[in-house]
Amino acid sequence: MEQSLKIYTEHRKKLLAMQYVDFLIGWDTQTDAAENSIIADSAQMSVISEFSYKLSTDPQFESAVETLYARRDELDDVMRHEIETVYKNINDVKKIPIEEYTAYSQLSSQAYPVYVRAKTENNFELFRPYLEKIVEFCRKQTVWLATDKLQGYDVLLDMYEPHYTQAEYDKFFDVLRKRLVPFVRQRTAQPTVKPQWANQTFDANKQREFCEYLRDVMCFDKSRGIMKESEHPFTSGFGTDDVRITNHYYPDSLLSSVFSAIHETGHATYEQQVDPALNGTLSGGGASLGLHESQSRFYENMIGRSRAFWQAHFGKLQQVFAPQLDGVSPDEFMRYVNAVERSFVRTEADELTYPLHIMLRYEIEQKLICGELQVKDLPAYWNDKFTEYFGITPPTDTLGVLQDVHWAYGNFGYFPTYALGSAIAAQLYHAMNADFDVEASLADGTTARINEWLKSHVHKYGSSKYPDEILRLATGEDFDPEYYVDYLIGKYSAQ
Repeated sequence: MEQSLKIYTEHRKKLLAMQYVDFLIGWDTQTDAAENSIIADSAQMSVISEFSYKLSTDPQFESAVETLYARRDELDDVMRHEIETVYKNINDVKKIPIEEYTAYSQLSSQAYPVYVRAKTENNFELFRPYLEKIVEFCRKQTVWLATDKLQGYDVLLDMYEPHYTQAEYDKFFDVLRKRLVPFVRQRTAQPTVKPQWANQTFDANKQREFCEYLRDVMCFDKSRGIMKESEHPFTSGFGTDDVRITNHYYPDSLLSSVFSAIHETGHATYEQQVDPALNGTLSGGGASLGLHESQSRFYENMIGRSRAFWQAHFGKLQQVFAPQLDGVSPDEFMRYVNAVERSFVRTEADELTYPLHIMLRYEIEQKLICGELQVKDLPAYWNDKFTEYFGITPPTDTLGVLQDVHWAYGNFGYFPTYALGSAIAAQLYHAMNADFDVEASLADGTTARINEWLKSHVHKYGSSKYPDEILRLATGEDFDPEYYVDYLIGKYSAQ
């Protein structure tokens, strides 16, 4: 036992070093590297991925993990959970042929710049050959990694949210369909009129200035993280001391960068507030994508779209964007911030219509993975279903099937966690309000008290527990989507 622990902890240092390499390469690819540089460097990725594969399946390490797994009841809670996770991951990696593993790594690094160009040029056919290969690999994964309990699309779902399969997600989305969809259709029957002030051009440098201000409002420790620019805003990091955010600044859309900054800083706050004792282990970071998304959506919607938040910060926004926002009242601004409408782009969608965007992707992924839908037919199918759900048809693939980067990375099974995260956020919001008045706490100008509650109830655990266990500890209940629907209907009925 003692020797196995020694081997495991020494080998873990190497695995963490490889994760660090992956983190830096991913960050560079999406922020600073030129398109042709990415393509030229992609050949190195197959070598790195092969090294990573061999490191993960090293016989001595595997033997140590098997010993620890067999005697996991003798380990402390954190190490026991970590060994269970690593044991599963090792067995999953071993099921994937190494030549497929390395080829896919090279493919995914090549696909990103092509995807960006395809989106920019509204040219799905440019990206289609890459997506076809990505989907083919994901279909193979469902065969390689199948178990008695997980088959087909469930294999991919489990990668992003443990203990959630199509059966659980179908129940969740059924609640949304029955209670929320009719309300959304009624609430969005009349188009929203964009106020004149929002039609102006907003300087990108001033947007950056205000977004940096928001990071201070949310108590983000800038000595342990930076914010740069990318095509699709994201957060990445390595431990609690290197947490990085990106944003995208559109001169014709001020609120896009504002709420992206709040959303991504929500992710980053989670990462920075994990117990530092988990650095150097494989139990740091977020417990799952769904739980991670609950944090970003909590800050973006429950906090960032609240009247209390903007009572504290609208004056600063007007100051940065003077004279453009002169004469705009807080009430006018709040109406626009919480306006609802049927729109094309998921990341720009209001919180009420957002779940419909996820249901669309969930249904498409199910059909793609089982082979019922082929990649070549994807744009037409997307537009047909979008028209059915929203009553409007995307005018371009850029505003349709090409809008998200996730499939370029093969992240099938990821999208449902967004809707799940929004629902978890509502449940946490309910539990937090039972302890203190959340909106009243914003009067001091920061989210400090909110951060502290989330740190002690959610963040500190990192990934040392399963996400559904953390939710039970934080709220005293299992996941209940009714909190989410009640929150949305309550909020938007009052407007």
